[in-house]
Formats: sequence, C-alpha cells, structure tokens
Amino acid sequence: MFTSVLNGAVSSLSITAVLLCLAASVICGLLIALVYRACEHPNKGFSLTLAILPAIVQVIILMVNGNLGVGVAVAGSFSLVRFRSLPGKASDILIIFLAMGIGLCTGMGYIWFALAATVAVCALYLIYAKTGILEADGTYRNIRINMPEDLDYTNVFDEVFKKYTTSYQIESVRTLNLGTMFQAEYSIRLRNVAEEKTMIDQIRVRNGNLPVICGRASTIAGEL
Repeated sequence: MFTSVLNGAVSSLSITAVLLCLAASVICGLLIALVYRACEHPNKGFSLTLAILPAIVQVIILMVNGNLGVGVAVAGSFSLVRFRSLPGKASDILIIFLAMGIGLCTGMGYIWFALAATVAVCALYLIYAKTGILEADGTYRNIRINMPEDLDYTNVFDEVFKKYTTSYQIESVRTLNLGTMFQAEYSIRLRNVAEEKTMIDQIRVRNGNLPVICGRASTIAGEL
C-alpha cells in the first residue's frame, strides 16, 4: 500500500503521477491548516502557509528526484523555517515541520503514506490539544521581588511562602539601580491559586511595597 506512484527519474514523470502527488499535497496541507486553526487560532497568513507549504516542498523534491542534489534540496527546504519574520511558538515550528515532512513524502510519490501520516498526526494533535492531557501545571509560578539593599532576602519571605505555597526555591539574585536594590527570583507552587493576590500583598508588606512580578516562566521571561 505504501509504495511510490513515481517510477524512474524526473525526466520520466507522468502528468497523472504529478497531479496525484499535487492533489495529495493540497489535501494534506488543508487538513493540517484546519486542525491547527481549530487548536491554536493562528492568523490567516499562517494558515495559508500551512495549506500551501506541502505542495511547494513537493515541487522541489520532484525536481531533484533521482538526482544527487536531493540531499541539498531537502536540507534547503527545511531551512526555510529560519526565515520566519517573527519568532513563533513551539507548536508553530512543530506544525511547519509536519507540513514540510508531508511535502517530502508526496514529492517522493508516497501519497498514501502521506495521507495516513497526516491523519494520524493531526488526530494525535487534536487529542492532546483538546483533552488537556499535557496542560501546564496551573499552580507553578515564577516570582520576582524587588527589595531594598538592606533587606536580608535569604529568609525574609519564608513565612509567606510556607503559608501560601507547597514548595519554593530561590533561583537567582541580582542587583538593580547601581546596587541600591536587590531582585530575587523564586520558583514556587501555589497551595491555592485563589490566594495569589493575598500572597503578593503579604510580600509587599515585607519589601517596602516595591514591584513584585508573579507569573508563569514564559510570561515574565521578557522582563529580564
């Protein structure tokens, strides 16, 4: 079943075989784009890219089928990821590689394998995205606390953390404003998410009401 519809080198390609590969690329690309839109809600441009990308990769592979240059062509097509104008989420990179991989399969003539792989991977993606099996731990937080230089950060917040968290650990400390302030970063797991504001208020009492940033690691990474 998973055999190539292409026979011979590029010079012997038939119109029927090329059209079959192109149709498979379009169907797979559309399915990938629809599934990703249902899970992640990307913009229209990104959805169009996913829908057309398998066909583009297929054309590249067809043009070098049976040629020593196929290795260079494959490496070149996959390097297109680096030309995205904006850094994307991990899921964006994943789905782009899926679209390229399917284009590679159809470009080599394995249309039934490409269709089966698309259905299987998209179904798996839907299951993981919709069921929440791999949801992030909602109690995990990174918290950054600014404090005066004369405040001993080593244990001043221990009482608060023991009351409102199940675990906490200091990750880093740095100086701010030419050494007049410290900023300590902690990893914590909240005992009760609803008490997050109360915990922050208790911290502000101890740090002189200086700024406190609390959020997921990915949310506050840009503050560094």
